[in-house]
Amino acid sequence: MDRSRIRRVFALILSLCLLLGCAGCGKQKRSSREIVEEMVADYGSYGDRANRRVRSLLRELKKADPDAAARWKSIMALWKQANKKLTLHYDVLPDGLPDTDALCIVVLGFQLNPDGSMREELVRRLEVAKRSAEKYPNALILCTGGGTAAENGDATEAGAMARWLLENGIEPTRLLIENRSLTTAQNAICSFEILIERCPQVRELAIVSSDYHIATGVLLFGAQSRLLADKAGGESIRVTSNAAWRAPSGSLSTMFQAGALIELSGDTETAFEIYFDTYDIHALPPLK
Repeated sequence: MDRSRIRRVFALILSLCLLLGCAGCGKQKRSSREIVEEMVADYGSYGDRANRRVRSLLRELKKADPDAAARWKSIMALWKQANKKLTLHYDVLPDGLPDTDALCIVVLGFQLNPDGSMREELVRRLEVAKRSAEKYPNALILCTGGGTAAENGDATEAGAMARWLLENGIEPTRLLIENRSLTTAQNAICSFEILIERCPQVRELAIVSSDYHIATGVLLFGAQSRLLADKAGGESIRVTSNAAWRAPSGSLSTMFQAGALIELSGDTETAFEIYFDTYDIHALPPLK
């Protein structure tokens, strides 16, 4: 992402926070969301150089909302861990996971071709998912991703993924389809809605994606679990593993991850400003 764009997005968020926080000669306290957005944008822009500022904002958040502060402290720690210490498991899930329907293999989607067919990268992710599903034959498989085909309004990533898995021997009773989301943050939001409502037995998630995308998936699904701590079944679902396709190229910046966390917090407008400045996703409207 162009550094000048990072500064503009961060300056916009900071200006809004200061404007709202300083209204009334400094007597009006800032909302939890304003504090969170400043903290996330700061770390997304500057990484560990923002650690002191992050700690300060967490203290401010604790005064405004102790529960939110505890969750976001955990999320910020997860963010660092996902980007710096996460072990990637290539081609298939590792040993030691539960071979029961307490495990759900989450396959993250990839933008479809204009006609609705799958791009090679998505097929490669599905091959990793198939090997993992064969290794754990009692696990559920959740395909996630909505309508991203420019010329085919009926096609969805999750629908195409599920058809491929069925054609390649996966039993239909194991499949779950989340076909509303257009971003990885929405993948997490919509997937948890399905899991909490329909699959209360699920306790562990394994993320399947391209290698450069795994950390973002682990971060966002882990963050959503923490944000749902008060909802039955929310935080009890943990991200415990992953399986990656070794992509020849691709990357996701910490600022993109910041946008995704801001989307999880509920501010889709600011999130998409960050996305638009980072990647060419202008054809993907926010979730309605």
